[in-house]
Amino acid sequence: MEEIIVMNMNASAEMRGYGREWQKAGKFFLKRHPWCVRCKVKGRLVSATVVGHVQPHRGDSKLFRDEKKRQPLCKSCHDHKTIMEDREIRYQY
Repeated sequence: MEEIIVMNMNASAEMRGYGREWQKAGKFFLKRHPWCVRCKVKGRLVSATVVGHVQPHRGDSKLFRDEKKRQPLCKSCHDHKTIMEDREIRYQY
């Protein structure tokens, strides 16, 4: 059984899984998916600068690592999505 640790969201990005590996994977992902998917739906072509999770992973390492559950977003769309959809207070790492 996998151990689940509840962690404060103020923990460092690296402690939350967003370290060097994530940065490298994100750059590679954005090279293959250069446009913000949410802006594209609205008929705008805006460069994606952030790799977001389609579904909040809430500390689920399997969901966190699943590339099929990622989406390219501009910072504005990513921040809006985070505020509107990822309001859950408890994240588990």
